[in-house]
Amino acid sequence: METYSSTINFVALLMFLSFLFFLFGKWRKSEQQELPPGPWRLPLIGSIHHLRGAFPHRTLRKLARKYGPIMYFQLGEIPAVVISSPNVAKEVLKIHEHAFAAKPQLTSINIITYNGKDIAFAPYGDNWRQMRNLCVTELLSAKMVKSFSSIRNDEILSLVSSVHSMNGSVVNITEKILRFTNSVTCRSTFGKVDKYQDELINLLREVLDSLGGFDVADLFPSWKLLHKTSGVKSRLLKLHQKVDEALENIINEHIMNRALGSKGNGEFGGEDLVDVLLRIKETGELQFPITNDHIKAVISDMFAAGTETSAAVITWVLSEMMRNPKIMAKAQSEVRQVFKGKTSFDEKDLDKLSYLKLVIKETLRLHPPSPFLPRQCMKQTYIGGYKVPPKTRVLINSWALGRDPESWHDPESFIPERFENSSVDFMGNHFQLIPFGAGKRICPGMQFGLANVKHPLARLLYHFNWALPYGTSPEDLIEKDGLSAAKQKDLCLIAIDYRSDEFF
Repeated sequence: METYSSTINFVALLMFLSFLFFLFGKWRKSEQQELPPGPWRLPLIGSIHHLRGAFPHRTLRKLARKYGPIMYFQLGEIPAVVISSPNVAKEVLKIHEHAFAAKPQLTSINIITYNGKDIAFAPYGDNWRQMRNLCVTELLSAKMVKSFSSIRNDEILSLVSSVHSMNGSVVNITEKILRFTNSVTCRSTFGKVDKYQDELINLLREVLDSLGGFDVADLFPSWKLLHKTSGVKSRLLKLHQKVDEALENIINEHIMNRALGSKGNGEFGGEDLVDVLLRIKETGELQFPITNDHIKAVISDMFAAGTETSAAVITWVLSEMMRNPKIMAKAQSEVRQVFKGKTSFDEKDLDKLSYLKLVIKETLRLHPPSPFLPRQCMKQTYIGGYKVPPKTRVLINSWALGRDPESWHDPESFIPERFENSSVDFMGNHFQLIPFGAGKRICPGMQFGLANVKHPLARLLYHFNWALPYGTSPEDLIEKDGLSAAKQKDLCLIAIDYRSDEFF
């Protein structure tokens, strides 16, 4: 009788455990069904193998055609969701903006931003709000950007003169433009600092280049040994130490000048950006006092937004126009008509270049400054009908949005005229075109960066006719790894003077 009772109890226990496993399996299946669809995963590495080979933004657009505009990936230990349609991007950046206002905290970014003391990558919160407010009202206000016009004009004259000296020869446009944007940013930020400028520019370029791709250790945060053996962190720390020393020297020089009674180190009588930040620091009226590290972190942001991205956009514009000679001719005709008979370029006259504006906008559609807009989910949210758990990394594929066939006619073609009589802009209001982001985390340096694009472009189109060197093709439009998605190969063209001696 006892044996029979024990058997009954054992069977009942098995049935109970089976029922629990059944419920767990149903819950597990339901949990997975709530997540967005995505490619199959391997143990340990998850979906990483799907990103091998081609550029991630191109690979992910291809996968989105199979799995849909919102996809789930397991990148090592990191859950990630990739967005590839304007409607879903709008949910992330506008409708549920507060849930996705944070940005992923990566090892490399934390190093160069002094643990998030900058604006672009700082953790979401009161400290970030204060820094962003300073940026909008003081650092990069419309008035401040306009105050740098003399610096831009000076550097543009230097650029044109340099190209003019190579009349009929092959010019590495990529190098010339990078030199221009670096010099404008350096002088706007520090004033005239020849002593440190070249060294600092080279160091910051090296730092930005090192941020291309991703550090595998960031995908396995619990693998402490991997962080030590990858070598990425140690290399970046050594490089950052050199940058830090150069920036500290510049800040100390500004502090010394201010102590001696010079309240503006700017070359043209006004304040440069370091002066502005030191003035704000000295008032002591901020809720969260800023330090030299905050100043250095903001400077790093300035170089990322004001040099690499601006140079990349100018290079892409010229590359696309070399592929489309009729567009080049139309843009040059407009510039030469607007400035015909003038001895200088007034920045107000630049607003009359309506077709060039369309060309720049079309370039930003096909070649956004950054192919991805990264966010991190702060609380469980449903997007596109799917669950996005907390701490999920969200990547908005802005490169794919600009080529979405549901939003754009003939999306792979370069057609500036598509924006004629169109209300679509890139200020974060239309989610099929968000090269600078949208919402709270839209790029605060957008106006500064754009100011470094239109004027030099107008000058280069006015002063020179352009030809491809023998044996080269205008079809080379592949991006390189990096934050700015710049052109992989340098753009080299032959510059031919166009009756513009009055400007030299």
